[in-house]
This record gives sequence, structure tokens and C-alpha cells, in this order.
Amino acid sequence: MIMNSADSSPAASRRRALLWGVTIALVLVVVAYGARNLILGEPVQVLEVTRMELAQTVVASGHIVSPQRVSIGAAMTKRVARIPVKEGQAVRRGDVLIVLADEDERAALLQAQASVAQAEAKLRQLHEVGLPAAQQSLAQTQANALQARQQFERNKELQAKGFIGQAQLDEAQRALDVAESLSRAARLQVQSAGPRGSDAAVAQSALAQARASQLAAQAKLDQMVIYAPVDGVLIARSVEPGNVVQPGKELMALAPAGATQIVVQMDERHLAQIAPGQKALASADAFPGERFAAELVFINPGVDALRGAVEVKLKVIDPPQYLRQDMTVSVDIEVARRGDALAVPSDAVRDAVGKQAWVLVVRDGRAVRQAVRLGLRGAGYTEIVDGVALGDALIPAASVAVQAGRRVRMVAPASLPANNKQ
Repeated sequence: MIMNSADSSPAASRRRALLWGVTIALVLVVVAYGARNLILGEPVQVLEVTRMELAQTVVASGHIVSPQRVSIGAAMTKRVARIPVKEGQAVRRGDVLIVLADEDERAALLQAQASVAQAEAKLRQLHEVGLPAAQQSLAQTQANALQARQQFERNKELQAKGFIGQAQLDEAQRALDVAESLSRAARLQVQSAGPRGSDAAVAQSALAQARASQLAAQAKLDQMVIYAPVDGVLIARSVEPGNVVQPGKELMALAPAGATQIVVQMDERHLAQIAPGQKALASADAFPGERFAAELVFINPGVDALRGAVEVKLKVIDPPQYLRQDMTVSVDIEVARRGDALAVPSDAVRDAVGKQAWVLVVRDGRAVRQAVRLGLRGAGYTEIVDGVALGDALIPAASVAVQAGRRVRMVAPASLPANNKQ
């Protein structure tokens, strides 16, 4: 029989023996590791329940609504005399923007003022001269009428005694009638010149008409100066001194310095959490690294039935320069804050949106399923209101291999920071 000398060599025997030894050692290590986990528990990294400041926010998306431009124009055809502002200049409400030539309007105002002065003089003359003269005339005619009556009575007695004839009595009667007629006319003149008389009414009407003409002239003169209607910045100018402007033509455009707002369509399920006055942080999609402050100022009382959403408006506290009309933004509205909340990372809570949230807590070396009641839900952290205590060790939901009731061994616990401000 022929033997293979290579297979039976001492070197080959040593290699086979070494291979068998390594295999047996690996098997023993695996068995030992399994036995250790079975006896001591499966190693798991845990999350510790701690106290921290926790803020809950509602996230929504919306768009920017900024004040629209205001067109500045003239009310009549006029020549531009002066423009004291420049394009791009910030102006306040009431600042002069354009001055029009006003020579004709000033002359018309002076004429109207003279008419008012004349009407006032006529009314004053009626009170100071006309009424006293009428009163004096009335007194004189009343005296003449009294004297004529006394003469008539005497003549009547004399005629009855036969001392004078009927002709003389008739003459006395005519004199009495004339005197009384003049007295009645004087009385009417006094009434007419009095404060409620017709002459006074005519004079007062003339004065009112003159004053109305003065107001109209003043209004036309006021239109010769065009003022800024609101605070803002002049963003356009299409007129120069000396130009003749027409009504209805835009001469300048003003960007009002009004409050910039964010309009958000929010899911109606958040209605119980939001309220006016709540603070928020917003960021434009075009500038995601820049955040700016906002405040909730309006909640629409109606709900969009088709989308199940409610319109919410937020005021931008200090609008950044890059904000534009209809720009898309994301908003985080702070709806609640707790300064000393019992909290864990949200990864430790299971079925958080289900009927009953629960956690796996390590107790006496075993994973125990524990129902919990949740509170605030911050950015990555959740408040535990009931079910666990400070310092409890929770198994993250990522450890799916760990089941309730299994023996576990905690390794390198990851503790939460003592004070995490959201």
C-alpha cells in the first residue's frame, strides 16, 4: 500500500489540531456568553427619567401678508412747485410729499375771506344800528299815535257839545288812523331787525354762504399740498418740479410701514391648545437658518369644513428685511411650558398616539411593561404625568428585541440633561 507522506506529516497534524482547538474555543465563548445573558440578563442601554424645563409647540405652515403699496396722486390739474422728499426715503404720516402751485387758490381764499368779513359787518350793522334806529322810530310813532288819540277824544267831546263841526272830528279821526298805522309799521321794523327777524335771517344766511365759500376755497388750497397718508417708505416717484400733473395719475408709490402678519391654516384639532398672545418662532422656507419672533393675534371663529382647518394670524414682532409678500414660512407656536417636568426622550414612549401609552421600565433586573399618562410633548422629549418616578430606567423603543418580562442588565445608562430649555 502506498502512503501519502504529505497528509501524515507532523506539520499537517499540528494544523488540524490547532483548527479544532480554535473551533472548540469559539463554541465555548458563545455558550458562555449565552449562559451569562441567561443568568445575568440581556444588556440594554436605558434612558433615565429626570426633571427638566419642557415646552410644547404646535407646528404649522403659512405665508406672509404685508401691507400693500399706496398710490399718491393729485386731485386736480396743476403745476408742481416743489418736491421735498426723495425716492427711498422713509416718511411719517403728515409729511409733505408734493407742493403744487397755489396762486389762484390763495387769491380765491382771500376773496372768500373778504366776503365773510363783509357779511359779518352787515350783520353787526343790523344789530348795532338798524335795530336801535327801528326801536327809536317805534317809540316816536307810538308817542304820535297817543297824541292823535287824545286829540280825537277831545274833538269828539267838543263835537258832542256843538262847539265844532263833523268835519273837524273826521280830520282828527284821519290823523289818529295815520299815527297808529305808522306805529304798527315801526313795530314790524323792530321785529324784522331783531335777532329772530327777517332782516337778521337774511344777513345770517349771507354770512353762512360766505363762510361756506371760504371753506371751499380753503379746501382747494389744502389740496395744493399732498401729504403722506401713512408711515412708510417711498418706493417709486414719477414726477418732477415743473411738471403739470393730472387727476388720477400716480405720482408716487408708498410702501406702508404696517404690521407684517403670518396667515396659517391650522388643523382644527389644535383649537383647544392655541390662544391669542402665545409666542412663536417662524422661519421662511427660502431662509431656513434664520428664525424670527411672532405672536398669535387672531383665531378665525369659523372652521373650513372641507379642510378641517381654522385660519390663524400671527404678528411678526420685528420683520426681517428679506420677508416678502406671500412668502412661505413655518411656524412653531408655543402652547404650553413647564419649568419642572418629569420627562424622558420621546423614543422611550410606546403607542404615544394610541389609547394607552406605555414604557418598558427596568425593575428588579427585568423589563416591566408600565402604562403611563403623558403631559407636554416637546421637541424630542415627552412629559410623564403618571406611571414612572424620578430616576427610573426606561428601555428605548428601538430595543425591539427586548420583551416585557425578560431579564435585562443595564449598561452605560444615558441620562437626560438636568435642564433642557426647549
